[in-house]
Order: sequence, then C-alpha cells, then structure tokens
Amino acid sequence: MVSDRVGDFIIRLKNASVVKKESVSVPYSKHLAAIAKKLKEIGFVSEVKEEGKEKKNLIVTLAYDERGVPKIRGVRRSSKPGRRFYVSHRDVHQVKGGTGARLISTPRGVVTDSEARRDRVGGEALFLIW
Repeated sequence: MVSDRVGDFIIRLKNASVVKKESVSVPYSKHLAAIAKKLKEIGFVSEVKEEGKEKKNLIVTLAYDERGVPKIRGVRRSSKPGRRFYVSHRDVHQVKGGTGARLISTPRGVVTDSEARRDRVGGEALFLIW
C-alpha cells in the first residue's frame, strides 16, 4: 500500500507522459478523483473515468497537443506526508509564468492557484504541475 497516494499519482502521470502513454490507471479515492477532475479542467488531462465495482480504479487519459507533445512537462510535490505545507491566498503565486498550476486542497475542495487568489482561500499546497 502506498502511503503517499497523491505523490504516486502525479509521478505516474509524469512518467506516462514521458513515454507517451495514452492513459494511466490508479486505485480510486475521492481525493484523487477531485485532483484528476481539476487537472482536466485546466487542460493537463483529457478524460477521467471510474472503472470497476468492488475494487475501483481511476482511468486518466493524458492530454497531448496537435504535434503529439504531452501537456505535462513536469511535476513537483509540495506537501508530503512527513511535512505538510500550507499556504494562504496571499502567498500563492503563478507557476512558470502562468503556464503551470499549483493545486491546493482547501475547505472548498481542490483548487488551482488562480482560483485560490480569486476566492481568497488557502489550504494545503499539494503539488506544482507545468
């Protein structure tokens, strides 16, 4: 069993994009589903679906541009199980000049850095993706 599900999830996405895989399968959790749906909203993932009845999996289809270049170029985990990292809306800044995003787990759900600034809400900084 993986102790850091979010870290495992983002590394699977990054590795799959490097070898140009079409999709990634991870064990289902509500938190990972919320993260995957947010990644779909901001364009790093093209499709998210749940599969299975008893042992659910989350199937995430990666997004590529028209030349076949993956949209995910890199990820970096911010908050880890041994060291949680929290940010206020004032401390959240753009990632890679606006081409990337920081995902934050807030009381209102998983949000991006721009949504956190707009809604004036802070929380646990999960990871950076660009």
